[in-house]
Amino acid sequence: MKAIWKGTVVAESDDIVLVEGNAYFPASAVRADVLQHSNHHTYCPWKGQASYHSLLIDGELNRDAAWFYPDPKPEAEMVRDRVAFWRGVQVVD
Repeated sequence: MKAIWKGTVVAESDDIVLVEGNAYFPASAVRADVLQHSNHHTYCPWKGQASYHSLLIDGELNRDAAWFYPDPKPEAEMVRDRVAFWRGVQVVD
């Protein structure tokens, strides 16, 4: 699968974990050069606290477009070291 924003592949892998309709890519499959740190966090009752990255491509910032769980709850261990996308990022086969 590929995650694409503004015509740029930001992640690509065949090792995808699907959770609640979201494709979680291995962190190592995400292009670090397009990630920007974000201070945004949300909380999921069963996965725990999510942290976010923004995407910066061609000078355009997509705020909080990628999320991950740095320390997921035990029942969500399958998303550890993985990143999912939203906010206009297309995930395709």
